[in-house]
Amino acid sequence: MKLPITLLFILFSFISFSQDVTVRGFVFDKSTGEPIAYQKVKLIKNSDSSFVAGALSDLDGFFNIPKIRKGNYIVFVANSQYKKTHKNISIDKNKGIINVRFEIEKISSIQEMEEVVINAEASQKKNQVLISQLKLDQKTLELIPSMGGENDIVGAFSVTPGVVTTGDQGGQLYVRGGTPIQNKILLDGMTIYNPFHSIGFFSIFETELVKNVDVFTGGFDAKYGGRISSIMDISYRDGNRMNFGGKISTSPFLAKLVLEGPMSSTKEGNPSPGSYVLSAKHSLLDYTSKSLYPSVNDGNGLPFNFTDLYGKITINSKNGSKFSVFGFHNQDSVNYNIATLNWTASGGGLNFMLVPSSSPILIKGHVNGSNYETTFLETNLKPRTSRIGGFDLGFDFTYFLKNEGELNYGINIGGFNTNFTTYNEVNRKIQAENFTTEIGGYINYRFLPGKWVIQPSLRMQVYASLATISPEPRLGIKYNASDKFRIKMSGGRFSQNFTSASSDRDIVNLFNGLLSAPTNVQETFVNEFQQAKETKNGLQYAWHAIAGFELDIAKSVSVNIEGYYKYFSQLSNINQNKIYEDIAEFANEADEFKKDFIIESGQSYGIDALIKYSKKRLFLWGVYSFGYSTRWDGFISYFPVFDRRHNINIVGSYLLGKNKDFEVNLRWNLGSGLPFTPTSGFYQAENFNSGVTTDFTTTNPQTISTLLGEFNSERLPYYHRLDITLKKRFTFKNKDEIELIASVTNVYNRKNIFYVNRVTSEEIYQFPILPSFGLSYKF
Repeated sequence: MKLPITLLFILFSFISFSQDVTVRGFVFDKSTGEPIAYQKVKLIKNSDSSFVAGALSDLDGFFNIPKIRKGNYIVFVANSQYKKTHKNISIDKNKGIINVRFEIEKISSIQEMEEVVINAEASQKKNQVLISQLKLDQKTLELIPSMGGENDIVGAFSVTPGVVTTGDQGGQLYVRGGTPIQNKILLDGMTIYNPFHSIGFFSIFETELVKNVDVFTGGFDAKYGGRISSIMDISYRDGNRMNFGGKISTSPFLAKLVLEGPMSSTKEGNPSPGSYVLSAKHSLLDYTSKSLYPSVNDGNGLPFNFTDLYGKITINSKNGSKFSVFGFHNQDSVNYNIATLNWTASGGGLNFMLVPSSSPILIKGHVNGSNYETTFLETNLKPRTSRIGGFDLGFDFTYFLKNEGELNYGINIGGFNTNFTTYNEVNRKIQAENFTTEIGGYINYRFLPGKWVIQPSLRMQVYASLATISPEPRLGIKYNASDKFRIKMSGGRFSQNFTSASSDRDIVNLFNGLLSAPTNVQETFVNEFQQAKETKNGLQYAWHAIAGFELDIAKSVSVNIEGYYKYFSQLSNINQNKIYEDIAEFANEADEFKKDFIIESGQSYGIDALIKYSKKRLFLWGVYSFGYSTRWDGFISYFPVFDRRHNINIVGSYLLGKNKDFEVNLRWNLGSGLPFTPTSGFYQAENFNSGVTTDFTTTNPQTISTLLGEFNSERLPYYHRLDITLKKRFTFKNKDEIELIASVTNVYNRKNIFYVNRVTSEEIYQFPILPSFGLSYKF
């Protein structure tokens, strides 16, 4: 690992001393002091107004235009939602940095959907690969029908191409054949171990604070490591630096409060150097569900309870550098008649961005730590527990190149300790406790020769505790065939340390404990191609290959189609075949029957199609996904529980009224049946109370056991559900807003199967029709 780190610092030093004239700066919203992301900045000649170069601001509002010659120029910022702004600059030297700061003023508080959804994305299509990547902001999240009158980021994830959810209750996200543990979810650089509450409709995230969401369903570049399936990178905005404000809302499902404001008084219209933001939400189902939803859960209501707390303080300097400190606490519990689940998570960290006065390099960093603990208790069974605590320290460097190219490189160091206890299907105890350290370094280079966008990258992932180094080359390519048609592809190698304390075979699993890669695995693994290899540990590996195209049919209509193949060359799983203890007495037994964990492999392939329409009052989003996933455990090839062949999501939103203050949102989801193991029959299980002398011909056992058929050989019925949300907004002269929300989940009361009791054949369904009303006040 010393070599990659050394190369990074040599590269840093080289770039620092090879400067040209750079024009850089920030774009802020004058009314709030918040940075404006994805804003196009143009540099034109003062003499003839000819275009020289351009740049796109990042999430912090930062833009950089390098390699500018001597002369007089105009830096121009144009956005139809803001007043046009420009600044004159003069360059009379060969090297140096020109800093420019824009604080632009909104023309109107009314925002056009077409601009919010389309424009920011369209400005990046030609200059970035953007394969298997979806960008979302707060406005887009609010277009998706809400559950219980509350918008949540989980709704956006569930309509993303390639994403499968397994149910309304305790549902998890499976991305293009990857399991939940193989999805990395980040909040401002911090890994969130469990982002979703047990009810399945709500996450721990606060939609009101979301600035940007990047969802990578595969083929992501080397900046991201530690997961083999997908990345969901969520960024929160800072608090309002100009005025105190907030939002209060309530519904039968939850109540929440958001507060924000400057940390000091503003002077002469200038924003405060510091701001804060606080949010809290708590479920109300314990108090409301029995009376409002008597048909749910045999009249016992919805047994879910959760609380989410978050706070952040941000300090901004005059040159654009900033520091943020944040903390969070999440709690969740669900109490069914037959099982109880509880989990808590707490953590905090520091994020910073440095804009050196004498260097064109942008430096970002973070340090954070968190703890997660979960307990699952089933009737007449022993409790399962899992705990994880960890830290992460990272630095990222960005050097801006000509024609909007970039060179990114960085390093991160992380460590975590895990402790878990569980039991397999034959009640054998499986327990593990360890501490793991990881070091990752990456370099990512994007350049634009002609019509091409080429982005090679390399990550070196060091698993110090396992004495393993994983080189991970990756490549993304785009060809701009025309202004409206673009071809793209990506691929690479990925690895991860984390393993789930649940099994891919489980049908309904509320317990999702975490542990590091196990070493108690079989010595030799034979994959589905009958290739044998030695296994040292349970690290998980995958290869991705993706290709597709983008087509802009019109300014308001775009199509994106991608085909993908993921080969999971090594997966670690709970060993459901374990029947012996791994001790000397059973030395002659095969590892597959005595190790706590088993090595598997798998394949997933499919096609995802997305069509978007956005113009003035109407927004439409249509997704079709075809997927095929298999797992090989060394004995058989099987369909995992999330293998859904067809999945359709249709989202629509329409604005009514002269001021566009009445909104109608709908979402319809259709999914083909998930696999399940059928029941072949029943038999009387002999307990052999008298040992080997038991006469089974005269005993009459009272216990009835189930004889299962071929594993996951049959399919459940199709799943489908329609959700509708109506919103009416009232805006006052002081710009305060009241919003009334009415929503109906499962409008036509579809009986989607949750599970079937094998003994009684009773069918347990997902949620029935659930109407709800909500009220929010924004000030």
